[in-house]
Amino acid sequence: MHAPPRGRILLVDDEALIRMGLRVMLHDLGYEVVGEAADGQEAIEKAAALAPDLVIMDIKMPGMDGLEATRRIMAAHPVPIIVLTAYNQQSLVAEAAEAGVLAYLMKPLREADIEPAIEVARARFVEPASLRGPPARTGRRRPPTHT
Repeated sequence: MHAPPRGRILLVDDEALIRMGLRVMLHDLGYEVVGEAADGQEAIEKAAALAPDLVIMDIKMPGMDGLEATRRIMAAHPVPIIVLTAYNQQSLVAEAAEAGVLAYLMKPLREADIEPAIEVARARFVEPASLRGPPARTGRRRPPTHT
């Protein structure tokens, strides 16, 4: 009998070889890869359809890049997103943070780096909701709706 997966992950990278290597690493760590995408538009569609627990997203891809896809996913279906890239320019790091990315990993990726990044991203994603607490009561009543 297999243990349940530790999380459902969507992989987004335009290089099939990178996705294949990541899929193997994630499987070995106990995660389930629920889908793969090769560009930003496909990532948005699959994130909506598959509702993953986390997305691992390349930044530089043909068509829509990973940062624009991240912005759109976060606006429509918020989910923890980790970017995986070969580029470490400070401007990209800043843009990734502004887009809502929770971790920034550099290629080539080592298996030892991915598990902590996933768990920290997932913890940070749920943390703000738990810090907010229940909604405040204003004492105002909703106006009646007329049909």
